[in-house]
Amino acid sequence: MSLCQAADSQIVSDYVRYFLHQHTIQLGQPSTVKVAANLVRLLSYNNKNMLQTGLIIGGWDKYEGGKIYGIPLGGTILEQPFAIGGSGSSYLYGFFDQAWKEGMTQEEAEQLVVKAVSLAIARDGASGGVVRTVTINSEGVTRKFYPCDKLPLWHEELEPQNSLLDILSAGIPDPMVS
Repeated sequence: MSLCQAADSQIVSDYVRYFLHQHTIQLGQPSTVKVAANLVRLLSYNNKNMLQTGLIIGGWDKYEGGKIYGIPLGGTILEQPFAIGGSGSSYLYGFFDQAWKEGMTQEEAEQLVVKAVSLAIARDGASGGVVRTVTINSEGVTRKFYPCDKLPLWHEELEPQNSLLDILSAGIPDPMVS
């Protein structure tokens, strides 16, 4: 994520937090996850020529339970069973398509996220070195921290294939030479 994207994410989050606070005061009860997602959608769409970020909105409310919405560049709103974002996300779509299952327990889902972020860390130099999870459900919010020494080590499983040295040492003929 570039500095511009991070700044855009922060300013949109700040505006949405402010608007949700005002909405909660007016209604006398917390806003729904869908209201939060629609605020992000509206801000993203109305500023689509200036913002360089997509956001994930997730939460729990008493009307619809747990919900996750992805709002990519331009302000489309997509309700999803899971959402992935950030610089390492391109490495994770196939992994999640294979590993995610409907009806996972909280523990299974959390371990899947830890494993996935560890995979992103192994492949993407900008993904950091620790995992922080936030679980939001009817009981409230639970935050967990996983330091780097507690994460799965993917580099031990990753064998470089067809590196330039492998090709040169195998004596493969150059296709440009007849």
